[in-house]
Amino acid sequence: MYTQQGQRIRPPAVAGQFYPADPASLEALVRESFAEARKAPLHPVKAMIVPHAGLIYSGPVAASAYQMLLPQADRIRRVVLLGPSHRVGFHGLAMTSADAYETPFGIVPIDKSALEEIQGLPQVHLLDEAHRYEHSLEVQLPFLQAVLGDFYLVPLVVGDATPEQVAEVLERLWGGDETLIVISSDLSHYHPYDEARMIDSETSKAILELDPSRIGYDNACGRNPVNGLLELARRHRLQPELVDLRNSGDTAGDKSQVVGYGAYVFSQPPGGMH
Repeated sequence: MYTQQGQRIRPPAVAGQFYPADPASLEALVRESFAEARKAPLHPVKAMIVPHAGLIYSGPVAASAYQMLLPQADRIRRVVLLGPSHRVGFHGLAMTSADAYETPFGIVPIDKSALEEIQGLPQVHLLDEAHRYEHSLEVQLPFLQAVLGDFYLVPLVVGDATPEQVAEVLERLWGGDETLIVISSDLSHYHPYDEARMIDSETSKAILELDPSRIGYDNACGRNPVNGLLELARRHRLQPELVDLRNSGDTAGDKSQVVGYGAYVFSQPPGGMH
């Protein structure tokens, strides 16, 4: 973390690894990911689940969901972004003391007032170490910057937490049309291609049926934040939609050991419960 004009900035940790560090090269890769256009959703998107691998692997799958935000991009001012912890073990959800995240595209300010709303919850902790090298949040930011332009970020790294604990945090931050919830998660890891497709298909059914009880750690690395969203999506009667389901064998990897990627959007139909 470094200080710039009195602000504490969390610098990019995986630029040059998971995505290009050069802004022009990153813009080209993001544009390439958006090349496969998808239809617009019937209703505004309230939440989404998107993958977080290197952009050459999962970028096209994630982009298929992000482009569905374009019709409502001017209304979204705040993004609540949750992803799993890959490097640091802890209980609950981790906030950061940073004032902003940085990517090659620039600075994304953190909504400090939103963090104040949840910091009294027993499952929420200040843990900068969980954010320092975590890629699950960072790789989503270039897409969000490309689609939304300026927005405030609420970044939370999720450790060992129950669906109810995650749902309680999301409920506090739910907001209205100005707030988008993004859950960062890949699906199965390192199975042969056909086996992975079977496993991911079952996980996909569980997501679309809003059933967190059928999603284990082997099904999705972001199981904890995913299941928290599914718990809350049931209460708010959100309608889930599968946008894309592929794996690294379909995008840029071989088929002997693949990682699964799914993109899902959750919409609030008119007259739905808020």
